[in-house]
Amino acid sequence: MTDPIPESERPSKTAVKKEMQALQQLGEQLVKLSNNELAKIPIHDEHLSEALSTARKLTSREALRRQLQYIGKLMRDTDLTEIEAGLAKREEGQREQAKQFQRLELLRDELATTGVSAIEKVLGDFPHADRQRLRQLVMQIDKDAQAKKPPAAKRKLFQYLKELQIHKPAD
Repeated sequence: MTDPIPESERPSKTAVKKEMQALQQLGEQLVKLSNNELAKIPIHDEHLSEALSTARKLTSREALRRQLQYIGKLMRDTDLTEIEAGLAKREEGQREQAKQFQRLELLRDELATTGVSAIEKVLGDFPHADRQRLRQLVMQIDKDAQAKKPPAAKRKLFQYLKELQIHKPAD
């Protein structure tokens, strides 16, 4: 019996193994997602969905390893473009969220160091902000710093800035 694909055109064992490991890692990423995050990823293969669901329930490390191998095997026959696009979109959302978080930290730090004069900048970014509350928080930060107290007011200011960011009216 002859092999239909000549040996020179077949991928090497190493290449096949690397591809399988990549598929298993992709499966592991899917298994680690929360229920809400996984629901946003388009998985059209019922067997793959069931295998992922089963893997999420496993507690034994060895059973999970075998299940991830099975998931990798199922993914060989699945079109992964939508799954990879869904994961990429999720990662982009996380990066954007981290950028927003950093912007708010910088704004908080600017308010803490510059004081009341930086409130106008915040009101420019968030016109719906309460000037009096910002002023009180900034003054409390100064008091805490002078009394060498923990930065509770800084945390409160950051939480308030997060609220402002979440409830920012559409432009």
